[in-house]
Amino acid sequence: MVFSSLKFIFIFMPIFFGCYYIVPGRIKNMVLLIGSLCFYFIGIINNPEDLILFLISIIMDFIIGLLIEKNTKQKKIYLIVGIVLHLVYLCSFKYLGFIIGEIIQFIPSFNTNINILLPIGISFYTFQGISYIADVYRGKEKAEKSLIKYAVYISMFEQLIAGPIVTYDQVKNELHNRKININTVLNGIGTFIFGLGLKVLIANPIGKLWAQVCAIGFESVSTPLAWMGIAAYSFQIYFDFFGYSLMAVGLGKMLGFILPKNFDHPYLSCSMTEFWRRWHITLGSWFKEYVYIPLGGNRDGTAATVRNLLVVWLLTGIWHGAGYNFILWGMVLFIIIIIEKFFIGKFLHNFPVIGHIYMIILLPLTWAIFAIDDLEQIKIFYTRLFPFFGQGIWSIFRYDYLKYIKLYYPFFIVGILFSTTLPYRIIKNIKNRKVLLLLLAVIFIACVYCMYKGLDDPFLYFRF
Repeated sequence: MVFSSLKFIFIFMPIFFGCYYIVPGRIKNMVLLIGSLCFYFIGIINNPEDLILFLISIIMDFIIGLLIEKNTKQKKIYLIVGIVLHLVYLCSFKYLGFIIGEIIQFIPSFNTNINILLPIGISFYTFQGISYIADVYRGKEKAEKSLIKYAVYISMFEQLIAGPIVTYDQVKNELHNRKININTVLNGIGTFIFGLGLKVLIANPIGKLWAQVCAIGFESVSTPLAWMGIAAYSFQIYFDFFGYSLMAVGLGKMLGFILPKNFDHPYLSCSMTEFWRRWHITLGSWFKEYVYIPLGGNRDGTAATVRNLLVVWLLTGIWHGAGYNFILWGMVLFIIIIIEKFFIGKFLHNFPVIGHIYMIILLPLTWAIFAIDDLEQIKIFYTRLFPFFGQGIWSIFRYDYLKYIKLYYPFFIVGILFSTTLPYRIIKNIKNRKVLLLLLAVIFIACVYCMYKGLDDPFLYFRF
């Protein structure tokens, strides 16, 4: 069950929020916990063991947090045990299947029928669990004494499946005492609807172009169509994940929680470094706080800084998936960011027009590595993007791109527009509540119609 589905909007939300708002404040955490576990169970109903593993993970972190706080002499051992268990759990499900597949290619006799399915949300709740025990270890946070409250922190359905990655510090006050009023709830509903619109009305339709390019085959598309396809994917992944994050923030407001912002108009960046400060902000903050700074950050000279950045970007690539393309993607980003840090970063920001052109070209190229999981296909696709390396600019259908321009140009225009701050500033400046309600009603009805027609594609980040 996803947020952009009729079942979630017309069945889960009315039942859950009806119960949540009726019960007194002291019971709301229990209702939220039960509702979140039900939401998660629906998503993994064909693999119910995932729920057991999820609950074990929650209980493990809760106990380790208490042990770290109580036994200061052995707290480092408890921290290491907690982190290792989390990483073994994550790696076993996320990377073991890939590793076995690679071994089979070299040792056919090793063939096995093991089929390892990735538990939904594991990458996100693993990072939240690690951040919690690390903060207790550092004395930044007191260990949570209520298992129910800690379980609510990890399992809140609005951020469980695909983030944002929330640290305990960001929600601890609301876990113990939160206030819910009509204005906050209405604001949350509006935020949810707007995020739903970005997902259903922009990400889904423009993503169809990338799917069509993949279906045609990279070797058979012209250079203009190849660039159109990867530009479409660039908009799809942005509005898909940004839309989900907005929906999560909106649901959080409806529950009485203020979740952190995950995007800050990243496609307006003048450099890749700036882009990754604006894109998936909570993931970047997590790696900075729990990997980069503990490794030494930029405190120990240039060589150590480069090493620490290498570790961060290698882990960033691996975190997104088990595949050589993700490792390559992380390494490419590392190289780009190193070049910007030591050579061209200041220039790009001093001359923003050049910086924007640089990013318009560079971003689709990096997203291509991210999107295509076969290295040979990446190579083929790049020969279409840069035809002087391959068979020339045209495909067997010389003007194939004209057909797709006619079909998709409205979505490209909307995608470009909503990548800027203009639409959001206009909406914020609408003072007439009736006009705002009418706008949200139109967006909601359009989304419901599209979902009814079956245009409710899964969120891309669910697979990470």
